[in-house]
Amino acid sequence: MSTGRRTWGDWQLDRRSFVRHSACTLALLSLPGPLFPLLSSEIQLGFIKPHPALFYQVRPQQKVKCRLCPRGCEVKPGERGDCGVRENRKGSYYTLVYGNPCAVHVDPVEKKPFFHVLPGTPTYSIATAGCNLHCIFCQNWEISQTKPEATYNYDLPPENVVAAAQKGSCPSIAYTYVEPIIFYEYMLDTARLAKKAGILNICHSAGYISPEPLAMLAEVLDAACIDLKAFDNRFYQELVDGELEPVLNTLKTLRRRGVHVEIVNLVIPQKNDRPETIDAMCRWIREELGPLTPLHFSRFFPLYKMKNHYPTPVSTLEQARQIALQAGLKYVYLGNLPGNPAENTYCHHCGQLIIGRRGFTVGERNLKDGKCRFCGTKIPGIWGI
Repeated sequence: MSTGRRTWGDWQLDRRSFVRHSACTLALLSLPGPLFPLLSSEIQLGFIKPHPALFYQVRPQQKVKCRLCPRGCEVKPGERGDCGVRENRKGSYYTLVYGNPCAVHVDPVEKKPFFHVLPGTPTYSIATAGCNLHCIFCQNWEISQTKPEATYNYDLPPENVVAAAQKGSCPSIAYTYVEPIIFYEYMLDTARLAKKAGILNICHSAGYISPEPLAMLAEVLDAACIDLKAFDNRFYQELVDGELEPVLNTLKTLRRRGVHVEIVNLVIPQKNDRPETIDAMCRWIREELGPLTPLHFSRFFPLYKMKNHYPTPVSTLEQARQIALQAGLKYVYLGNLPGNPAENTYCHHCGQLIIGRRGFTVGERNLKDGKCRFCGTKIPGIWGI
């Protein structure tokens, strides 16, 4: 008998079905208007529709003070904030990334990565150009470190994002690839519509956001995967062009507001892989967010301005995981290592395998109604909507 409540198993696809499903959806996204009317007839270089921005103060001489993120940019008329996507037009602030994503895909939710949110399901994923951080190791630098007039953009307003997610049978919408905070207004309006439609809102973010906009976003956000890039402020200043403290505050706020949180730490050799620093980070997570908070250690590969660096040794990742487990964290994963047993989810009470994975593919499942099938322990996460 149907209970009216869908669980992650209702969307579960085997590998062949998922590939076929994703390929069909991506093919639809590339077709012209009559065949897929939710997108414009063609993708357009530099397509922009200025939209009033939130969270700013008007200053003398038509300057504006942005309050969206900790940078607090003071922007003169005709200029933009550090993110490159928010512009002062005669004393009024506008976002140039509203309804014009440059990346639209259907991904497995594990790619974000979320391991405790509807495993094995597709998520409708969007991103615009721009970012409020400048990581020298960014994997999506082609779109994050540029401006919207330099990318090919879709005309995809919030209502069409939700409709497309429904059409593609996606139980969630992911705001991802770049820092979604910079397309805040677009994300917020889409998330509000998605929530009304019964679709989960999930995001992958660096967590570099001011308290007031974060509080508003938390009202409609179901899950957040936050990049805790290092537990070292010097790393943030030199490699990210940011600060650590605002990210820690974001994590604590999300936890307090009941948003499901998973953390990603990209382990870069000789940059943020000192055992004592990793131990301090893990103990902070345990004490401030709880021992059941999922933590993903991800393998670094040379990209962007760190092309001459070398990939993370597997032994370094395995050592980081052992440090985390010894610090008391219960769900510690290794990413960018397909086939490694640390991709799997094991019950924190009885130790049995409850979700088996290889890369983005979900295999064995021993979870029922959010509980371990072997011992009945409740597993943290979102397993149904």
